Amino acid sequence: MAQAAPAPGATPRPTRAAVTRGPAPDVFDARTHRIARLTVPVLLGLVYGYWAAANRRSGSPVTGWNLLFGFVTAILFAVVLMAILTMAPRMRREARALTWTAFVGCAFGFLYSQTGESILRSIGMSLAIAAVTFAVFFYRYYTREDATGHRVG
Repeated sequence: MAQAAPAPGATPRPTRAAVTRGPAPDVFDARTHRIARLTVPVLLGLVYGYWAAANRRSGSPVTGWNLLFGFVTAILFAVVLMAILTMAPRMRREARALTWTAFVGCAFGFLYSQTGESILRSIGMSLAIAAVTFAVFFYRYYTREDATGHRVG
């Protein structure tokens, strides 16, 4: 690789990592954020409910009880997700990481238990997923917030 050496006395150009940027611009207005705050958990709940119902029936025909199970699961998932999204910003970073860990672990464990596997395997798999989730969320909050929960940088 032949690259030109900088001229003596010239100031080096800052690298991309050295350039400081401000916060990302907010491209959506407040109305869009209010709508998304409601629709995103509902859509995720519908996907989760369909997934749980599909796991439960495991290839057999769709029944009314299966549809009811899917919709009840979707509603519960959406309500719990909305509650966490509302309460999490007010929590300290450790409690927030534990809250998301419990939610993800329980959600995964419930889906896995619908496949017909043993309860011990379901618990083991959900604990493994929860451990990874805690590590990721704790690292994320620990490196981006101070001890009081204010964002750093």
